[in-house]
Amino acid sequence: MIGHIQGTVFAARAGFVIVSAGDVGYKVAATNETIRQSPPGARVGLWTYLAVRETALDLYGFADESELRIFELLLTVSGIGPKSALAILDISHAETLRSAIASGNAGYLTKVSGIGKKTAEKIVLELRDKIGASIDTRGHTLSGDEEALEAMKALGYASTEARDILRTVPPTFVTGTERLREALRIAGRA
Repeated sequence: MIGHIQGTVFAARAGFVIVSAGDVGYKVAATNETIRQSPPGARVGLWTYLAVRETALDLYGFADESELRIFELLLTVSGIGPKSALAILDISHAETLRSAIASGNAGYLTKVSGIGKKTAEKIVLELRDKIGASIDTRGHTLSGDEEALEAMKALGYASTEARDILRTVPPTFVTGTERLREALRIAGRA
């Protein structure tokens, strides 16, 4: 099994990067944030998960081990496959997801396309005790992200665009107002 890949990004496309390692290009599915941090020509090291199916071998890559661990936990929930788990990780930082699951906030997970209320509740029910959330300031950031996301949507930002910007806001900004102010500052620089 491939647990880690290190090499040079040959290409970055929607949903995946091609990592050249040892004269072989590996197609690695990843979150938008990981892809954004992996421009062509950059050296990367990704934690990986190899999904083996009857008709394909799919490689999923993560910037850090905590994302990989949450991905693997999501796969233990029946009905959640690798693509759904990756989409869930794409909505926010791993710690924010950990906090959402630990606090029983199924509504946060329904923001993912294809994840309905029942599936979100199932994820929370099955993973709440397993997730071992370390709730510190990130526990507050979860509600701050929700507030900031709603405010940004009211200002005309698309949900995906607002979510992408909020992912770049450092966890030191805790309240919704702080996170919104910083997100708008970051958006103004883009």
